[in-house]
Amino acid sequence: MDGMNPKVDTFLRKEKKWRAEFKQLRMIVLDCGLTEDLKWGQPCYTYQERNVVLIHGFKEYCALLFFKGALLKDTNGILVQQTENVQAARQIRFTSVREITEQAAVLKAYIKEATDVEKAGKKVPLKKTSDYPVPEEFRNKLDKSPALKTAFQALTPGRQRAYLFYFSQAKQSATRVSRVEKCMPRILKGKGLND
Repeated sequence: MDGMNPKVDTFLRKEKKWRAEFKQLRMIVLDCGLTEDLKWGQPCYTYQERNVVLIHGFKEYCALLFFKGALLKDTNGILVQQTENVQAARQIRFTSVREITEQAAVLKAYIKEATDVEKAGKKVPLKKTSDYPVPEEFRNKLDKSPALKTAFQALTPGRQRAYLFYFSQAKQSATRVSRVEKCMPRILKGKGLND
């Protein structure tokens, strides 16, 4: 088939759990005229070097991930937002080749719409860091330490969001305080949560 990338062939030979499903998804996506590559260790399909859809697997399911899935109409109600913090991407999940085969026409329609989104140059309106709540425990530390506030504001928006998510995920105030105190030296050094 035209457009097959040898890197994806190698990836598929190594895949154990979802090999048959990935091969079926690959055929469907390639039939839509996208360029195949391997990015982030997964089969990725692009339109004029812009990411449209990715095939990836998890423990319980495999999926087509649409990079700008939030902009798709989702007329069949099959797109899944992985977590509440994912802003743009959406998945369609599968557990069998039969599921994929039965939905082939629908999948091609979604891929075509996603490609049209790229052709039109549409962008997902992303939240700004200022749109995210700052946990009270962290806000108190920022208010008491001008150096911490300055260091936090100097971080990239992505690093700021990572800290805010991390602090906010703790259910108890004591845990949030502990996380904030543990991360303060990293913030003061200009480092992100995962740097």
